[in-house]
Amino acid sequence: MKELSDYELWESLKKGDLKAFSTLFKVFYPVLHNYGLKISNHNKQLTEDCLQDFFIYVYEHRKNLSSLNTIQPYLYSSFRRHLLKEMKRSLKIVDSNYNDDFFVDINFSSEDVMIQQEIEDFKHLNLPMLLNKLPNRQKEILYLKYYSNLNNEDISEVMGINYQSVSNLIYKGIKTLRQDASLSKLLKNIN
Repeated sequence: MKELSDYELWESLKKGDLKAFSTLFKVFYPVLHNYGLKISNHNKQLTEDCLQDFFIYVYEHRKNLSSLNTIQPYLYSSFRRHLLKEMKRSLKIVDSNYNDDFFVDINFSSEDVMIQQEIEDFKHLNLPMLLNKLPNRQKEILYLKYYSNLNNEDISEVMGINYQSVSNLIYKGIKTLRQDASLSKLLKNIN
């Protein structure tokens, strides 16, 4: 499927295009899943059940959906409402005095904070030098992923390699960059 704008993707979904639905699912399932885990306090079963129900609901009610120019905010807010409603139901809370703040208490793990700190530190390192040290395939994949904003499936098609290879090469490239960045940071602190 060619790269569609959010509007085109949403309109195709509303017309019942299964490829559009599949694309929507592939793009947004992982990010909504992570968001749902944060909201549900890492209740994986509840999050996954709600997310699957949510996508089924979106597809079944597609004809009644409003037109959108940007999909992501709608999906985040709708899924959030769906998940919170299910959390309230599972706790048998019918009193509307419980607002969303009662449920949404996102806790950041030390890993979350470390990742954000790594990102900030990374900005101050010589990123072009570190990127240029990577093997050619990893450089190309990281370029397609982060500079051209292609998804793994599109990268797989462009490079003529399977989806899993794309995922593995992205992982290896980022791991190498992290290691090199940590080493550069250590050497910088020694000098």
